[in-house]
Amino acid sequence: MKALVTGGGGFLGNAIVRLLMARGDDVRSFSRSEYPELAQLGVEQVQGDLADTERMTTAAAGCDVVFHVAAKAGIWGDHADYHRANVTGTENVLAACRKQAIKRLVYTGSPSVVFDGRDVEGSDESLPYLEHYEAHYPQTKALAEQLVLAANSPSLATVSLRPHLIWGPGDNQLVPRIIARAKAGKLRRIGNRPCLVDTVYVDNAAQAHLLAADRLTYDSPIGGKSYFISNGQPIPLWEMVNAILDAAGLPPVTRTIPPQAAYAIGALCEQLWKFLPLKGEPPMTRFVAKELSTAHWFDISAARRDLGYQPEISIAEGLKRLKTWLSEREA
Repeated sequence: MKALVTGGGGFLGNAIVRLLMARGDDVRSFSRSEYPELAQLGVEQVQGDLADTERMTTAAAGCDVVFHVAAKAGIWGDHADYHRANVTGTENVLAACRKQAIKRLVYTGSPSVVFDGRDVEGSDESLPYLEHYEAHYPQTKALAEQLVLAANSPSLATVSLRPHLIWGPGDNQLVPRIIARAKAGKLRRIGNRPCLVDTVYVDNAAQAHLLAADRLTYDSPIGGKSYFISNGQPIPLWEMVNAILDAAGLPPVTRTIPPQAAYAIGALCEQLWKFLPLKGEPPMTRFVAKELSTAHWFDISAARRDLGYQPEISIAEGLKRLKTWLSEREA
């Protein structure tokens, strides 16, 4: 098939592209920049902005399926920028699919759309969206996901996958942030509770997207639905953080601050960065303080049942691959 991957040069998008190419599909990537690695793979690349309706429509021409992976992530920034990329961009992807008569759209969502700052332990997709969000990313991703699921129809089948905390070789978000803060001596455990968190190795997340695309039709069990995607291996959050640090040859984080203090610091930082304003991301936000001091792991039995999803790369194997990749980067 001919597949369009928005954000094909990004972390997850690149993994999806590689799996599609490996099985013989034709792939086109839509990103703001050109990526030499994709060129070496023989991937057709189209440069453009998600908010550019005409460019997005042109990129989708002749495709059978769209993997909409691109989004504005992060913990800080202007709401207008998040809305433009995540909501307006998704509206444009949907419009392009309709105009080009594309029958399938696999959307990359986020579990953060249902995270209210309290422990989430083994919950399934029945969790509701929130009435209030403390960060622009989950708020705009929730709006975008609702647009995608509501669009499921005989002319366009849609599904949303919610991979949880993606990591692995090539990571440009989670792993680099942890390592950078540890090297700067700014990484602290928040609280002492052994909160369980489930993550997902990048190739497992990518495989779930292909499984969804292959099973997706309007009247299939997955049409118009969302699915949590993880490794199915909940472990204490700080055990996972320390395992990543170990893969980078760094000592474990042991210093701790109370969750209430972290939340207060996050609230203060948000005010300072908003009103001064200061450059870059604040070192802490309210959303991050809650995320790092609570349990959040999800029941993935629906993905196993409906998608045939089975995580092939374990956390232990993934950490070995991450260690090798980090070592090669240092060499």
